[in-house]
Amino acid sequence: MDHVEAQTTRILGSVSAGSMKSSAARFYTGDVLYGRLRPYLNKVAQPAFDGLASAEFIVFPDTEITTSKFLKFRLNAADFVSFASHLNEGDRPRVNFEQIGEFEILVPPINEQHRIVAKIEALFSELDKGIENFKTAREQLKIYRQSLLKHAFSGKLTEQWRAEYADKLESAETLLQRIQTERQQRYQQQLKDWEAGGKQGSKPKAPKTLPPLTTEELAELPELPMEWRWEKNENFLFEVKDGTHDTPKYVQDGIPFVTQKNIRNGKLVLDDVSFISEADHLAFSKRSNVQRGDVIISMIGHGRGQCCIVDTDLIFSIKNVGLFKFFHKLQSNKYLCYYYQSKMGGDLVLATSKGGAQPFIGLTELRNWAIPITSFTEQCKIVEELDSKLSEIDQLDQTIFTALQQAEALRQSILKKAFSGQLVPQDPSDEPASVLLERIRAEQAVSDKPKTRKTKHA
Repeated sequence: MDHVEAQTTRILGSVSAGSMKSSAARFYTGDVLYGRLRPYLNKVAQPAFDGLASAEFIVFPDTEITTSKFLKFRLNAADFVSFASHLNEGDRPRVNFEQIGEFEILVPPINEQHRIVAKIEALFSELDKGIENFKTAREQLKIYRQSLLKHAFSGKLTEQWRAEYADKLESAETLLQRIQTERQQRYQQQLKDWEAGGKQGSKPKAPKTLPPLTTEELAELPELPMEWRWEKNENFLFEVKDGTHDTPKYVQDGIPFVTQKNIRNGKLVLDDVSFISEADHLAFSKRSNVQRGDVIISMIGHGRGQCCIVDTDLIFSIKNVGLFKFFHKLQSNKYLCYYYQSKMGGDLVLATSKGGAQPFIGLTELRNWAIPITSFTEQCKIVEELDSKLSEIDQLDQTIFTALQQAEALRQSILKKAFSGQLVPQDPSDEPASVLLERIRAEQAVSDKPKTRKTKHA
């Protein structure tokens, strides 16, 4: 099934028949293969070679009443896809021939079928060229996006601006000293509050500073402007956490329990979130005290490194998700989030991942990730520039996406016209399909009659 592209009837590849482990069906050049698993995927193909297909395909050979190319497009049409998709339910719905055999189709004369197929192929050929151009444009936008992010975090995006305001910008070194002072003051206040409260609960922990990046580590990182520097997350941010390590019991309704699956396309998505009890949430609160303005980042699976800014006051717990907290007058959360969306930051995430089939990132890695540090003013300027330019890219991408959707709608419109007799003109000289069908039935009736054995007489 993976070798057939959804919706388009394109074959993406094949494997040696000897590598197939399941039962298979024989097919010949020109036969139509219909994917019966998850029929909403609309996987229909017509190989130009002989071979074997997995048992998830129904094989339709050419017949006297319908040509195989006509049938391929007919099975690809939206009304049939909708019919087949509503036959069964479940995570892996699967149809059989008897079920889809109930679907009624209008059968034009054979000659008209050939004309319909020729017209569809001509129109689809032009449509596919346009779709390919749109897809190429989307890929170019992705490249441009990464180019912008690379320039942003190498200092080139704000190079001229930085030169104009050089005498007004603090160095990264000065910023880090201010952060350390702020962190120490925050700790002293927490200690006073703890003592004033009768030393209830755990004593606040003094902030720690990780050893600086080594010469060897710095040598592997991209070069930065003179005023910038590479620093570890732990030494730059207010706090770095990694959520609970426990798996709670889920409840019908309660506190949302956010995992890596809830971070998608730079946003926190809660449409399929699970819930835990308030007691479990309180037990996780030290590692899961998420607040508006924090950055959370996926730590496990193929989507690790995806991050978003928390834009809600909703209380929730986290697991398999990193948590970055900020001194918002010294550090830009959006600056950091854009960094991890860049190839520079993304490569760092992948390079420090552990594990095999289910790769993951540990708290140690989160704390030791190197990030390019510049003044808070320049962080904000970079965010401003990226917001503006990436917004334009996103708008163009959305326009192209809409055009691709319209192209798919046009494809289905063509098929709808084709199978309702509106795509090509009818020819009165064509033999009607009903006459052909009657002749076939008559021939079958003759061939199905029992044959009597002739006996010789002496």
